[in-house]
Amino acid sequence: MTENEISKLVYDSSLIVHRELGPGLLESAYEECLSYLLLKKGLLLERQKPLPLVFEEVKLEAGYRVDLLIEKKFIVEVKSVEVLKDIHMAQILTYLKLSNCKLGLLINFNTVLLKDGVRRVINGIL
Repeated sequence: MTENEISKLVYDSSLIVHRELGPGLLESAYEECLSYLLLKKGLLLERQKPLPLVFEEVKLEAGYRVDLLIEKKFIVEVKSVEVLKDIHMAQILTYLKLSNCKLGLLINFNTVLLKDGVRRVINGIL
């Protein structure tokens, strides 16, 4: 499955979750429900996947965690904030870089229309 195919499945599943739950809940609720739908679709999924930081020869277990790592190549960062900020984009870009993934979605469920809270993020460093 390509990253684009995964992206479509994640987006469509996110719409279902958002329609059912609406805005205003904690990130963990959206993450749990989205994970459930994606697992039902047969995707390989890891939640709160630890992501080490490698600096030269030093590997640091710095406590970074990817919300969802799908098929070992696609990252989903779940938010429930008033407004997405540059720091949220920087966070998912860093996760993409550290994991060598090419593509991810930053999804803010705390919006009236989910499409206003979704950002497709490409790792241009590879």
